[in-house]
Amino acid sequence: MVPGYILFFYSSLALHIVSATDTAVVLLKDPETIVSENGHFKVGFFSPSNSKNRYLGIWYDNVSVIDFVWVANRNNPLSHSSGVLILSEDGNLQVLNGRKDVIWSSNVSHPVANTSRTAKLSDSGNFCLLELSMDLSSSSNGTVIWQSFDHPTDSILPSMKLRMSSLNMRQRLQSWKSPSDPSYGRFSLGTDSRTHFQIFIWDGDRPHWRSGPWNGNIFLGLLYTGVPNDYANTHMQQNAEGEFDMVYTGISKLAFSHFAFSYDGTINEIWWDQSKRAWETVYRAPDDNCDFYNKCGAFATSKSLESPICKCLRGFRPKNSQEWSSGNWSGGCVRRTTLKCGTTGSQQEGFFVIRWVKPPDLAEWLVGLSQTDCRTQCLENCSCLAYAYDVGSGCMYWSRDLIDIQELPSDAVDLYIRLPESELGDNHKSKAVIAGVILGTGSIAIILCLFWWCKTRQKEREVRRNSRKTMMLENHHRGGGRSQCRVEELPQLRYEDLAVATNNFHESNKLGKGGFGQVYKGRMKDGQEIAVKRLSDTSGQGLQEFTNEVVVISRLQHRNLVRLLGFCAEGGEKMLVYEYMPNRSLDPVNNFSDPVKRKLLDWGKRFNIIEGICRGLIYLHRDSRLRIIRRDLKASNTLLDEDLNPRISDFGMARIFMDNQDQHETRRVVGTYGYMSPEYAMEGHFSEKSDVFSFGVLVLEIVTGCRNSTFWIEEQSLTLLGYMWKLWTENNVASIIDPAISNSIFRNDIERCIQVGLLRVQEYVKDRPSVATVLSMLVSEIVDLPYPKQPGFSKRLTAWDTSSSGSQIPQNSSASSITITYLSGR
Repeated sequence: MVPGYILFFYSSLALHIVSATDTAVVLLKDPETIVSENGHFKVGFFSPSNSKNRYLGIWYDNVSVIDFVWVANRNNPLSHSSGVLILSEDGNLQVLNGRKDVIWSSNVSHPVANTSRTAKLSDSGNFCLLELSMDLSSSSNGTVIWQSFDHPTDSILPSMKLRMSSLNMRQRLQSWKSPSDPSYGRFSLGTDSRTHFQIFIWDGDRPHWRSGPWNGNIFLGLLYTGVPNDYANTHMQQNAEGEFDMVYTGISKLAFSHFAFSYDGTINEIWWDQSKRAWETVYRAPDDNCDFYNKCGAFATSKSLESPICKCLRGFRPKNSQEWSSGNWSGGCVRRTTLKCGTTGSQQEGFFVIRWVKPPDLAEWLVGLSQTDCRTQCLENCSCLAYAYDVGSGCMYWSRDLIDIQELPSDAVDLYIRLPESELGDNHKSKAVIAGVILGTGSIAIILCLFWWCKTRQKEREVRRNSRKTMMLENHHRGGGRSQCRVEELPQLRYEDLAVATNNFHESNKLGKGGFGQVYKGRMKDGQEIAVKRLSDTSGQGLQEFTNEVVVISRLQHRNLVRLLGFCAEGGEKMLVYEYMPNRSLDPVNNFSDPVKRKLLDWGKRFNIIEGICRGLIYLHRDSRLRIIRRDLKASNTLLDEDLNPRISDFGMARIFMDNQDQHETRRVVGTYGYMSPEYAMEGHFSEKSDVFSFGVLVLEIVTGCRNSTFWIEEQSLTLLGYMWKLWTENNVASIIDPAISNSIFRNDIERCIQVGLLRVQEYVKDRPSVATVLSMLVSEIVDLPYPKQPGFSKRLTAWDTSSSGSQIPQNSSASSITITYLSGR
């Protein structure tokens, strides 16, 4: 290891030379490194994980998990450890291989003798080539003539500036091809200044994500916390030449932060948490399905918390109704009524406002206008389709298709859409008719409402009182683990009505059973089919699960979660009422043992199920009002609706996490053998990555049609995970794919899903991708996925006792309990 300055003989000063061959100065030989003066950064040769190639790069020195922030020869690797970094005769930095071929060069255009130059790794992680000062009395270290900050690869460090507007120096980040290959990947990040400065991520030459325009203070399409100095500050800054740079100032209170552009096309702001000894993500884009560029097509908006996430703008309809209803929204929407601006006798036009949106792409700008003038200008210009006004940006208007519109959950820009009067719904005649109807029927309605209210008020009070008492009792039963929760908005149903609906819980209506109790099919008086989950008196976990499920699922709403219709808590009876799922559960016993169902579940249906479960988990982990860890995800509690869309159900074992909580530890391990992650089953630790593991098992079951808990290769004691891993290493996974879907047309897609499944079931938590990353792997067709490591529980214990080895659970320990739930569906 050599110090951060590499110094050379200059004039009569005796300075340190590392070594020299001919007239070139050797700065660094593999495996030597150079460390910055403050000890934070290191430059040297390295090999990525699962690769033998060598690269010259920069990384943080004093963290235990290395993250490379700059790579020199990323597209031209060294094949072995013979690399040398030199200062060439003409004063350039160069990387040579063992044959002294130039692998990489700084390519400074004005060469000079190397004796007048020096190199330095700064405390900010910037590797600089300096021109030494001729003034020996000067305290300057020299003039920077080349620096790594001007040639970024996939990271932005604090104090780094990304040049945006110069035609000859516009800079982009370029993703790695894969975690083991730093060469150029599919994705790049930079700006497109055709209309106004925005940050873009491109997938090849196609837009993948954008930030929204810069208004002089913020990017109008990003969410900001509003808490100063807590998170990083990224902004546009005009330099002395009048050009713009994107500047990253870093996280002020937390050391070692930077933006890392991942191979999967996401930009992540991460910081080193010393207490956890891990890199933590504080910002990520794109973060959910709505963030992808123009997800819903033209004249449509996307909203993460709604299902479906896409809807046409007011006054528009789907361009292709069939594709739209199937979830393919790329075709966008078209007007229901054509604008007739400028034609004689045409009807008036106005604007409909959409609150809090990321402004559409391809905006045009009118300078110096007030909001009123902006509206007037748009109304008078027949080509103006919409306008928006922002204090920082001024007047924006659109004369082309409105694309990439995203509704945001907090204060953002209001978008005004131009519509004919007939689509606005506010003409005076309509208002007069409505007013007349209201006045004519108002007194009758009031009398009827008062009569009904008086008759039912006392009964409703009693129902609410019982509901509150029930929930308070159950929260007390939980030991105060959660503050009193409000569930008054969830209907409390009568035992009598549920008994009638299920024919007094007749055996012929029983759908299944589990640790909670029995599940029955029923039909309400209005004809609605329901599934009733009835708490068993003999269940040791039922009361706790009942309380947990009412509290958790009553506040969740997503197309891939089963919907809770109500609950019953009368006397000793406790029941949950769900929407009925006619295709029962995803359990292989239900679906893959029946040839008809097996054929019905073709690859398209199975992939849709995998993607739907993934979206449901993203909602639970990131997008819902509560942050939920599912904890017992498995095939038998993943239900299928009439169109075979998946619905995650049974939240009795789910756990609510705080926003700043990453994992939890319990002494009471509950779950299903075959789906539990190693860290949960063995140590009681659970987190988002525990759900990822369970999801991985589920994916492999869907692809193979086998159940992990009963799969057995006797001669090798292999589980389904172990056998899949063995076949993967032998490049023979095709032999275990369910024959019903082994069509060669889909072979690559299926094997890709297997690889993603194996990535999810890796033994160690840190190796498993997040659910959001998994979705990107599934839908964005990343070329090079990471190579999976050995899964957890790859071999099956021959018995559930360890007495043969003489080990016992200590008397003062809590043995982990495992609940195996059998539920055939609803």
